[in-house]
Amino acid sequence: MSSKQSEGRSESKTDIYLKALPLRNLEEVDKVKGDVSGKMIIILRVTPLAQKSVEELKRAVEDLYEFATSTGGDIARLGEERIVITPPGVKIWRGLL
Repeated sequence: MSSKQSEGRSESKTDIYLKALPLRNLEEVDKVKGDVSGKMIIILRVTPLAQKSVEELKRAVEDLYEFATSTGGDIARLGEERIVITPPGVKIWRGLL
């Protein structure tokens, strides 16, 4: 990013980023946890793993749920194909429209 592009915008260690990615296998769960620990909000498309193995998907979601709740983060379903996982300090609004 050039100095002109970053002018007026400061990045700090408190910046939180959003990342969307597919979950293809159980091995990717640790990467997701690392990203969330690094202050990233993750939107995870679970369809690729669901098409491969519903049991593996269930294990992955249970693991991510335990991780999110134990670290003070949050996790919620976004429709049929996605879940969102947040780092500590970021909560998901669950109100009705």
